[in-house]
Amino acid sequence: MDTLDPGARQKRAGQADASGAFRALPDESPMRMDVQSLSAWPDTHGRPRTPVTEPSMIALRRLAVIGSACLLTGYGAYEMNRVLNSMGLSVLGAVLLVLFVLLFQWIALAFTSAVGGFISLLRHGGLGLGITRDGPLPALSTRTALLLPTYNESPGRVMAGLRAMYDSLAATGRLDDFDFFILSDTTNPDIWVEEEAAFLALRAATGGQGRIFYRRRPVNTERKAGNIAEWVRRFGGAYPQMVTLDADSLMAGETVVRIVAAMERHPGVALIQTLPEIVNGTTLFARMQQFAGRVYGPLIAHGIAWWHGAEGNYWGHNAVIRTRAFAEQAGLPHLPGRKPFGGHILSHDFVEAALMRRGGWAIHMVPGLAGSYEESPPSLTDIAIRDRRWCQGNLQHAKVVPTRGLHWISRLHMMMGIGSYITSPMWLVFLLAGILISLQTRFEKPEYFGDTKSLYPNWPHVDPEQAKYVFIGTMAILLAPKLMAYVALLFDRAACRGCGGALRAALSVLVETLVGGLVAPVAMLIQTSGVISILLGQDSGWNAQRRDDGGVPFGDIVRAYWRYMLFGLVLGGSAWSVSIPLFLWMTPVLLGLVFAIPLAAVTGSRGAGQALRRAGLLLIPEETAPPDILLRAAAARAALPPPRAADAIALLLDDPALMAAHRAMLPPPRRAGDPINADLLVGLLKLEESPDRTVAVAVLNRAEKAAVLATADGLDRLTVL
Repeated sequence: MDTLDPGARQKRAGQADASGAFRALPDESPMRMDVQSLSAWPDTHGRPRTPVTEPSMIALRRLAVIGSACLLTGYGAYEMNRVLNSMGLSVLGAVLLVLFVLLFQWIALAFTSAVGGFISLLRHGGLGLGITRDGPLPALSTRTALLLPTYNESPGRVMAGLRAMYDSLAATGRLDDFDFFILSDTTNPDIWVEEEAAFLALRAATGGQGRIFYRRRPVNTERKAGNIAEWVRRFGGAYPQMVTLDADSLMAGETVVRIVAAMERHPGVALIQTLPEIVNGTTLFARMQQFAGRVYGPLIAHGIAWWHGAEGNYWGHNAVIRTRAFAEQAGLPHLPGRKPFGGHILSHDFVEAALMRRGGWAIHMVPGLAGSYEESPPSLTDIAIRDRRWCQGNLQHAKVVPTRGLHWISRLHMMMGIGSYITSPMWLVFLLAGILISLQTRFEKPEYFGDTKSLYPNWPHVDPEQAKYVFIGTMAILLAPKLMAYVALLFDRAACRGCGGALRAALSVLVETLVGGLVAPVAMLIQTSGVISILLGQDSGWNAQRRDDGGVPFGDIVRAYWRYMLFGLVLGGSAWSVSIPLFLWMTPVLLGLVFAIPLAAVTGSRGAGQALRRAGLLLIPEETAPPDILLRAAAARAALPPPRAADAIALLLDDPALMAAHRAMLPPPRRAGDPINADLLVGLLKLEESPDRTVAVAVLNRAEKAAVLATADGLDRLTVL
């Protein structure tokens, strides 16, 4: 129940001005947010170097994780050297050994971090900051804004998710402490006007005129980071906290209340990141992603939370942020140089967390708190598109790592982000170097005694027996986290039942591992090609993410994956010609590449995903016993009208109320000295020559239509058609 009187609510909401005109935004409450220097020491404003919320013995935890990983790597390097040293020193052998050490360090750190996560999971950790999973909800004393940025997304899906979160917060009795902002960067004019119509419908359905707001930026400068920063500079002064979301995010009302209350209790904390669980997957690929996220994800997240402590990371959504800390420290500069490495920072979340920690604020993760959700791209093709953008953003961090004053854990976050992509070309080079060494040992004439006089010959060969043990040990370290995650699942009886029981969960782990293993070589080549294209100067651009489960046409799959199939055939033929044992050893990699086309088609298939669901495989508790927030979102989506092609001009001209609201939400008119919008000039000229609405709709391209609909002059010309 709203505790504010109608006059106060109207003033706070900015729903109407003195004349009663419609307003979509509250009164502005500006907050200063300066761009930070990466070369100057930050001003910490007297905050302690070590946050008071830092867990005890954090140094020992880090020593245990990183030190153990280094010891494992040292032992692995020793054993790998034994595999190669009988050949004597060679360039290929040195390359192979160096690559092995770098790649083994990567999987060793993942393993030791997972061990920490296993300990934390068995102790039911992963919370901290006084947050509880159950019990009475805490009272709140400040206002919080929920920010939902959107970019050319389906307005119905976006508003359905927001409606679910609105109703979930209302059920907590804490709705008065929250406002909701839809921050649109949409460039498609048809989707833009649909957004406005959906926003008005959501307000009407919820009675949220004083709590639900909408703003569209006419120019989406600096993408999502710029979208959030613009809100902070205009409205941040009225909200001590903001909860950042993605277009596919869902957060239960209780979860939001608990993390906001923790933020209020700990004034030195800048950010609390939850662990979003992947849900609503229907294709085989999406269901594999959500099963892996649900079963292995907690182990990984508990592990990094266990040793990151107050130097946690930010994943860009499903987190609560202290607005003052963000405004004070997280103003992102442009990186020097041209795209793709220069310009605005794409993967902004890692950098924002690092800069806030640099400024003396604590960054925490609470993976043990349920009620945070997101969705996965439905196919390998879709995740490759998203991955290309993430790859460019992470590689940009090479220019951020040297930033003065960063905590070493923050630097490690960014280096690990870079490593998550450059390891793909490293694996490829490692694979090719192994083939070349085998080729060398077959065709190069050996010198048994060399230049020295010796009674005993030097037999130059790769030790196959020792190589087998190194391979088995490496695979054991690589797969052990999955086994630990499964064991931890068995200790959580409710979650185990939700995954179909112990046997079906084990079979699901096997299916995910086998299919994931086949996909891995294809993903390796996709990421490698992405890294190469970025190094060659190609920018990733910014495209909307496909979220539905509509299959990719088979012709598109063939065009996208034939080169990987061809590479697999060439690689397999080369291995066979060198050595049959080498060919057999490479079979897992070769199978994934040779069958790249059918593999991409099957994993992107809704039918294959649903067949496994009917068999009780790849199940997660959130679909066998859906929590309240997911039920609310599903009901809101089911209530949406069937999708139809909508034209912005027709929508506005046929709905006077929508036209009036649209006019009220227009950006300020152009001022003298502002750049001239060529699309607007051309669009207005085309309207002058259009005899009716139908012709106007046909002759305007997307940019011209958007420009026309963003000005009162353009709308006036449309209304007389």
